[in-house]
Amino acid sequence: MQTQRRSAIKKLLASITAVAGFGLAAKAKSITAEEKEVGDITNFQDVPLFSSFTRHGDLIYISGVGAHVAPFEIKAHTEIVLQGMENVLKKAGSSMEKVLKVSVFLNDIQDYQGMNEVFKGRFGKKPPVRTTVAVAKGGVPGDSLVEMDCIAYI
Repeated sequence: MQTQRRSAIKKLLASITAVAGFGLAAKAKSITAEEKEVGDITNFQDVPLFSSFTRHGDLIYISGVGAHVAPFEIKAHTEIVLQGMENVLKKAGSSMEKVLKVSVFLNDIQDYQGMNEVFKGRFGKKPPVRTTVAVAKGGVPGDSLVEMDCIAYI
């Protein structure tokens, strides 16, 4: 009797796994390179490195935007980054109000409050979810005090 029960449980688990696996495989097959749209490809030594955005279906993924200019002050850099992000979103067919998630990378966690002062209210009445981290030794690439990326919808 115990052997029959184990056998039945194994069959049930196998069928659930097969159905779940089929669903994932079907989703994976539905995504093709032809359906992916990219904008403003940055090359490194004549080889494509990354795009400013990738659009697939109704979602837009924006690359990290930094502020690699003087003055080196967090509020100024945050303003430059948010304006750059807004420009890319518009180019990709979206807007700040349609941002779902923002990742913020600070060169120094001491800049958190200054970044927040500029950040608040920039995404409309329904702000996105956000993750903010201070990067490890070496800081944000380039001379930027902050870098942000986001996911939005059309």
